[in-house]
Amino acid sequence: MAKTKTRLPKADKPPQGLPDRDTLLKFLREAGEAEKADIAKAFGLKGADRRALRMMLKALEAEGALGRRGRKGFAEAGALPPVGVADVVERDADGELYVRLAKGGEDAPQVRLAPERRDSKAGAPGLGDRILARFERLEGGEYEAKLIKRLGQSAHKILGVVRKARRETRVEPVDRKSKDVLVLFEADARDLKDGDLVVAQVGAADRRYGPKRGKVLEVVGREDQPRAASLIAIHAHGIPTGFSPDAEAEAEAAEPPTLSGRTDLRDIPFVTIDPVDARDHDDAVFAQADDDPKNEGGWIVWVAIADVAAYVRPGSALDREAREKANSVYFPDRVEPMLPERLSNGLCSLRQGEPRACMAVRMVFDKSGRKVRHEFARGLMRSAAKLAYEQAQAAIDGQPDEATGPLMDSVLKPLWAAYATMKKGRDARSPLGIESAERRIQISPEGEVVSIRLRESLEAHRLIEEMMIQANVCAAETLEAKRSPLVYRVHDTPSQEKMFNLADFLATLGITWAKGEAPRTDRFNRLLDQMRQGPHAEIVNEVVLRTQMQAHYSPDNIGHFGLNLARYAHFTSPIRRYADLIVHRGLIRALKLGNDGLTDEEIARLRETAEHITFAERRAMAAERDATDRYVAAFMEERVGAAFEGRVTGVTRFGLFVRLRDIGADGLVPVSTLGGEYFIHDDRTHALVGERTGRRWPLGMAVEVRLTEATPITGGLVFEMLSEPEPAVPGGPRPRVGLRRQVGKAPPRSSRKGGAKPRRR
Repeated sequence: MAKTKTRLPKADKPPQGLPDRDTLLKFLREAGEAEKADIAKAFGLKGADRRALRMMLKALEAEGALGRRGRKGFAEAGALPPVGVADVVERDADGELYVRLAKGGEDAPQVRLAPERRDSKAGAPGLGDRILARFERLEGGEYEAKLIKRLGQSAHKILGVVRKARRETRVEPVDRKSKDVLVLFEADARDLKDGDLVVAQVGAADRRYGPKRGKVLEVVGREDQPRAASLIAIHAHGIPTGFSPDAEAEAEAAEPPTLSGRTDLRDIPFVTIDPVDARDHDDAVFAQADDDPKNEGGWIVWVAIADVAAYVRPGSALDREAREKANSVYFPDRVEPMLPERLSNGLCSLRQGEPRACMAVRMVFDKSGRKVRHEFARGLMRSAAKLAYEQAQAAIDGQPDEATGPLMDSVLKPLWAAYATMKKGRDARSPLGIESAERRIQISPEGEVVSIRLRESLEAHRLIEEMMIQANVCAAETLEAKRSPLVYRVHDTPSQEKMFNLADFLATLGITWAKGEAPRTDRFNRLLDQMRQGPHAEIVNEVVLRTQMQAHYSPDNIGHFGLNLARYAHFTSPIRRYADLIVHRGLIRALKLGNDGLTDEEIARLRETAEHITFAERRAMAAERDATDRYVAAFMEERVGAAFEGRVTGVTRFGLFVRLRDIGADGLVPVSTLGGEYFIHDDRTHALVGERTGRRWPLGMAVEVRLTEATPITGGLVFEMLSEPEPAVPGGPRPRVGLRRQVGKAPPRSSRKGGAKPRRR
């Protein structure tokens, strides 16, 4: 790459003389990069001042504020050159491409590639391409890359399985979307075994239409390993794993909290209520009747959250790695934590009987469930009990055990009474009442799937959820009142297109839905309640869920549509979400609760942080979903040939997606197996319609299927339809001509999955 001269406009020339730290960093930020001689010339430095500049540059480089550009150049840490060679390394759920400097290594930042102009002649790049890009710094400090030209294929990597045959050795990708099957040279394949999981580098094809050559970079495991599913998901989605020695050392050096600078909350009998297999406990609750005569029938609810900010300081190795991970990733057999175990399962976990640093909010509700006031404290607490959801629920239902029995009158009954009052306020607010079943996969110590079942929804779950929601609202309200910048959790209203599609679908069920009316949660809830006991309840719930937008993080507040809240921020899970840690630091700064609050540098890059943690959350969701699919496929492999009851949850031109009733597994019924006639995909009515007979396979139809194929390595299930299609609807809607597509032959295997993405509020 040609060297870029450092030139500043005359009006922006820096003051003469040895610069201070901030002036030097500002100069490099505006210049992009510069050599020491250029910096000295710009500031008019000679003799001793040049030697002082050299010492300053070394010090800034040692503390991580500066980075090297080649052998002589310097740039602000995280800064990018004006022009550089980059690889397209990521595509997110919305189709946006991200690039990384080719010589930047794995630690170089990923930058969004701006969409191409229509008149561009550079040619649209794809995942794995190498490009020449212009990097521009936007408001807020983040970068955007703009394509100058394509340079060809990058050293793109795939995760695959080694398949050895007599004549050649191949690497078959584990990602069903990938088309790259790589052939290995015999010398490179000599030490590999059939079934090895490998990371391979994509090379060029020997022939124009032949398979590409590949080179194995790393053997990461075996496809027949019991825990291969999560291993594949981690590598396939680029989930950061482990911690650096510096981060581990910082965690090990952390000390138990003291009362210094904290409010003593140890006499309040907080309890944690979590899943039975939870290892970290970052929230605890307590409730008591309000004895204020002015608030008769009201309740005081305490929510205490682990004070992670006390241990993870801005700019530390722990902080850098927590920000990069952005959240913990949960697989059926393991957790890839955001923080080292010393913190996540130790000093930051609200363990029973042990003093723990916390950020607590005291909320007061009136008898109608309306929150009338709240206040935050930075305290020291001690959990009175560690309870599981099922355990607490059983106690309230009349079956207390040794742990819950002594807590019934003092802790559990007041909690449930307070929740009953809070529920009045929740019902008046009318948040979106979509039901979402969650699968629980039980793994044996050997890593085998023992069972898969749908997780039961308990009132204990809803109690904790509502108390956490209210605590999150308090955090957002407090920071707004203090005019403190923050990262909101936002959820936009459904788009007009989604609302029109919903109305078209409901029309096929004989339900009228006015297209022009603005989306409202209470309107959705009336629809869901109307359908609750009918045959179409599941699919209407599913379609309403698909109509919603995805929640995300943003420094700009647009409210949270699904919860029907004007302001909302994540505060309650800082052990596993970086967003919550940012909010904690904001409260510490705004309320003057310590010297470890949000820094000016963090505030300056809040938008960049919000975008990154949103990306990381979606990356984690995709990895978790893929691992679950693979575990389900492994569990179902021994059940090939068995029949199951299910429901059509997706209709596409290449087939039907069916979700099994008892375990929630999704699989494809290829259109080629549905019968002897052509079927037309009508996206308006969400159905496959027989062109000759008009018989229909609609969304939501209850069906019986037989499992014909289960592929654990990709997570794919294929079904054979045993049911008959519905009769043609006399005079019913027919597919629009412009949307008619004949389908009657087996399509390429698709990676699309039926069903909706899990909600993350």
